[in-house]
Amino acid sequence: MEERKPRKILVGRVVSDKMDRTVTISIERTFQHPMYKKIVRKTSKVWAHDAENECRTGDKVKVMSTRPLSKLKRWRVVEIIERAQ
Repeated sequence: MEERKPRKILVGRVVSDKMDRTVTISIERTFQHPMYKKIVRKTSKVWAHDAENECRTGDKVKVMSTRPLSKLKRWRVVEIIERAQ
């Protein structure tokens, strides 16, 4: 039997929690520009499944990749690292 590859895990902030059992998460990454050597910040948005509807806007969460759950959802919330103030 074949072993499954390890799932991708990302950390980001919840931007929107207006949908039912779905949250929008902004993931920020930094890298060095190959030519100009400046540190650049990029953000990407992902849609994640929140089964218990417990995430709120501003929370810092850990998400894990999963099978496609809908047209846009490919991630699920694993844990809430930090609550918003």
